[in-house]
Amino acid sequence: MKLLILLFQIAGRLLLLPVYLLDFLGLWRPLNKRIFPYFLEKISVMYNKKMHQYKKELFSNLGDFAGPSEELVLLEIGSGTGTNFQFYPQGCSVICLDPNPNFQQYLSKSLAENRHVQCEHFLVASGEEMSQVATASVDVVVCTLVLCSVHNVDAVLKEVKRVLRPGGAYYFMEHVAADHASWSYYFQQVCRPNWQCLFDGCDLTKELWKNLEKAKFSKINIHYIDAPLMKLISHHIIGYAIK
Repeated sequence: MKLLILLFQIAGRLLLLPVYLLDFLGLWRPLNKRIFPYFLEKISVMYNKKMHQYKKELFSNLGDFAGPSEELVLLEIGSGTGTNFQFYPQGCSVICLDPNPNFQQYLSKSLAENRHVQCEHFLVASGEEMSQVATASVDVVVCTLVLCSVHNVDAVLKEVKRVLRPGGAYYFMEHVAADHASWSYYFQQVCRPNWQCLFDGCDLTKELWKNLEKAKFSKINIHYIDAPLMKLISHHIIGYAIK
């Protein structure tokens, strides 16, 4: 089976040979960083339509974690095009963080459409290194469809716990690896190299629930769902964890 997966992976790489050549020459990643936000904006519209009810339910209790000032201070890691803004409560103060500065124009458009949300800062940084965000300074951290593409999931979760105030919450919605005995997992492995190359490092086979358990939050509320999406990314974990 492993040999068969390898053969299919090689065949897939041959189909994308021009892209891999550009990557070898150091040209693909800068180009992808410029064009990826445009495509993600289109994909996000479709994703939100399919996942609207799940997101609505997930974020329904965000206000419960507002601090003493009763103003919810929220940090969104990998804020992308601002696709989550519509689900945030009135008066929410958001710090947007993304390693790709090309998302900023799309964030501005989303903010104009969601005036109930105030964006305090747009920080160009990775989730593994959020030194620009003070320790214990936010009530909530949101991270959706992001951990699949970060280099070090454990480092991101360590930073999440650092910036959250005691009693604050980390909200997540991520696609994950399918059951290892399923055909879905087989196809995830076959498509993994090309998928990572095209979709900004997104890894189809991460078992992110294990990282959440290892992070040792005081409480984790997690649900496993089969989302109404293509099988490669239909397996999701959704929930929140409290510091």
